Amino acid sequence: MKYLAGIDVGTSGVKCILVGEDGHLAASQTRAYPLYTPHDGWSEQDPADWWAGTCEAMKAAVEQSGVKPSDIVGLSFSGQMHGLVALDERDEVIRPAILWNDQRTDAECREIIDAAGGLDGLLAYTNNNMLPGYTGGKLLWLKKHEPENYARMKHFLMPKDYIRFLMTGRRCTDVSEASGTGLFDVKKREFSKKLIGLLGFDMAVFPEVLESDELAGHVTREAAKLTGLPEGLPVYAGGGDAVIQNTGMGIVEEGRIGFIIGTSGIVAMSLDAFGNNTGGMLQYFCNNKRTWMAFGCQLSSGGSLEWFKNTFFGGVDSPFTIINKEVSDSKPGAGGVIFLPYLTGERAPHADPYARGVFYGLSVTTSRGDMARAVMEGVVFGLREIYEVMLSTRPGLKPTEVISSGGGAKSAVWRQIQADVMGVPVKTLRGAGEGGAYGAAVVAGVGAGVWSSVDEAAKLLTVETVTQPIPENVEVYNRIIKTYSGLYQDLKLRFRTV
Repeated sequence: MKYLAGIDVGTSGVKCILVGEDGHLAASQTRAYPLYTPHDGWSEQDPADWWAGTCEAMKAAVEQSGVKPSDIVGLSFSGQMHGLVALDERDEVIRPAILWNDQRTDAECREIIDAAGGLDGLLAYTNNNMLPGYTGGKLLWLKKHEPENYARMKHFLMPKDYIRFLMTGRRCTDVSEASGTGLFDVKKREFSKKLIGLLGFDMAVFPEVLESDELAGHVTREAAKLTGLPEGLPVYAGGGDAVIQNTGMGIVEEGRIGFIIGTSGIVAMSLDAFGNNTGGMLQYFCNNKRTWMAFGCQLSSGGSLEWFKNTFFGGVDSPFTIINKEVSDSKPGAGGVIFLPYLTGERAPHADPYARGVFYGLSVTTSRGDMARAVMEGVVFGLREIYEVMLSTRPGLKPTEVISSGGGAKSAVWRQIQADVMGVPVKTLRGAGEGGAYGAAVVAGVGAGVWSSVDEAAKLLTVETVTQPIPENVEVYNRIIKTYSGLYQDLKLRFRTV
């Protein structure tokens, strides 16, 4: 039996897995690390924590599996996107990494859009808006606010690419991750040299770009000792989590919609052909094998429920069990309570770093279960808004199912809310619960020749659960979402004055 290794460098921790050529999971290990918020709206991590966690988790996964290292034939990566890891001439980290959910770069993003000739001009260069999470705004922020660090920077990488560099010694990225810099021409699948020149950046600091299943190097002797992987193991480029996690969910053909409810939320659809991102409301990123993926990112999906749990269930044993029970006791519509999940601003469909969370419709009869249900419903309402924008770009498309993964897929009541809000069956698949790490293993398998394509690998994903929509609940949610959508429009100017 041949095995593939997948590593996902996430925001809360790193996950390392081994997957057999039959698609079955052989081992999974996770190691957590801290997140730092030195100022309001800032989000940073120490890349050394990622590497320490990766080495420990990968070594434990190899030991847990009982697999002979010589039977592992490929490794690939997934990871949190957009983070800026600035490296000096000795390839040492200059400052803490600035993460995807960091909101400090609003002014810089507007400056980039202006330099490109407005939004339409920027879309002509990249087919994507410049959002505060993207790497491009972070580069300009570093140049303006930390000029000494910017001057020291000889190269930059994104989080998973930095770990791959430590694993192989090669500085590179992949087309999906490069798309998330906001400086990448996704139609031509190359960095936009003209835009980069307009902004005064030096192309020499930008990483080499590979396709996701392209060979990116081999595990070094030192990395092999630290991780338990065989020296010389082929390492493939992989992809950013928002893209590659959907690959691991079988979102490899048009018509299937992927929902990921993790810390953030993703609605995604694979595209066989390039399409224009009208208005820049979505993100159009390169995917594997000369395809693309359209998606939108909600910044606080599972993060909203995590906040609710910490705030209202502090010190309680098995809090999510209690939350799911109380949500089940509350009826669809949450007793008239609506929640806007903008706890850390929003990216899609509203690119607004000033947006904030809101409970609307509270009364003396509101229960804790109503509020918990409102959080779950509000997250899914936001995902449906993204979905509707996505369908507007493909008018003839009629999706028939949603594939759900992440923490939101583990809760039966949250799966039912997803099915009822979307009005289509919601499925979960074996392996998809491993997130980006499984997608990374799939890409490694394609690169290593274990599977001929991601389509072939996707056929190994068997259905675990199917949740059918309940017609009367669909009716309730179709009414409520109109009020939900109107609340942001009513409040968007006020958010800037809070």
